[in-house]
Amino acid sequence: MTLSEIGLAAAEPIDDHVGLAFPRSLSAALQTAGTFWSSMDRRHFLTATAFSAAAFGPPTLRWLSQNTDDASAHTGGRRIGRADITELSELAEQARHTDSRFGGASAGVSAVAVCLRDVASPMLGGTYTDAVGKELFAATAVLGRLAGWADFDAGHHPRAQRQFIQALRMSRAAGDVALGGYVLSCMALQACLRDYHDDALDMIDAATSATRHSPPRVRAFLYLVEARVHARARSPKAAGQALAVSERLLERADSRTGDDPTWIDFHTRARLAADAVEIHRDLGRPAEALRWNEEATMPADRFARSYGIRMAVVSSAHVQARDLEAALPAAHTSVDILGRVASQRARDYLDDLVGRFAPWRSEPEVRLLTDRVGSGASPSTQR
Repeated sequence: MTLSEIGLAAAEPIDDHVGLAFPRSLSAALQTAGTFWSSMDRRHFLTATAFSAAAFGPPTLRWLSQNTDDASAHTGGRRIGRADITELSELAEQARHTDSRFGGASAGVSAVAVCLRDVASPMLGGTYTDAVGKELFAATAVLGRLAGWADFDAGHHPRAQRQFIQALRMSRAAGDVALGGYVLSCMALQACLRDYHDDALDMIDAATSATRHSPPRVRAFLYLVEARVHARARSPKAAGQALAVSERLLERADSRTGDDPTWIDFHTRARLAADAVEIHRDLGRPAEALRWNEEATMPADRFARSYGIRMAVVSSAHVQARDLEAALPAAHTSVDILGRVASQRARDYLDDLVGRFAPWRSEPEVRLLTDRVGSGASPSTQR
């Protein structure tokens, strides 16, 4: 019996490097993205290849040095218009909010991968003008970044890496430097949280240097990511400087209207404060972390994952201050929230938190917390 006879004729081996390239020519970039997105639903990228921070280097350098593609017009399949772009943008917005509430591994976010494969990728091979082409590339970059973030959140790091690289190339094709910088900041966070701090700093340095004329809210987020990387690398002075720049840029952004891309609307003072909690926790400054937490007032329903992770960080800051009585309620709140979120990243924060309670592992309340995290339980009634 042949592969075709059992419906597996299309299951040819996949090149481990597919999706990692940042082609110089636009035609090659469209072909690379299409090849990757048409095969990314296969489990090959989940199990057979490894994440390598070094693979981010060439795309980052090429994004930084390569000029915007001269012409975006294309002649091929059906004609693409602005209504098609609107469809992609609306799906991205819906999925972005679903990701924040339910996690990157939730069913609602999986629609992004399907859209890239079945809708956006065929559009890239259609017929469109130069202006529409640039809008198409930008919309596709937004979707690709979101798919990368969802994979990163779900713990599928090799595939996330490829999503980010393809999104970065599409942002370059669109001539959208701000969007490219945002994609790079996500790449930097992925590298940072996997302990590749120097690689993360290379990417965020490229992003901040290239986006000098981008909207201040975008730049504020880039410097916030830089502060997070420095904090993870235990560089308090550099982290403090980057956080201060981010604050100043955000204040400038709040005094302006009309120039913020939709995809950066989440970055408010409350979001900066939430990340500042983790920055100071990582620097071993629990009092500062808890002070910042007073300003981190993002809606818990809309930003469930972020809220749950922040509660885990707040609990760990109380642990640093040796305040078990305050640490436990925050920890249980985190379990309550994150138990309803489909996110491996959230799970990693909970596992890290349990490890920080090790000095009190024999305490009944700590054993209960450990059991709740171990079972993945969410209902607070288990307490």
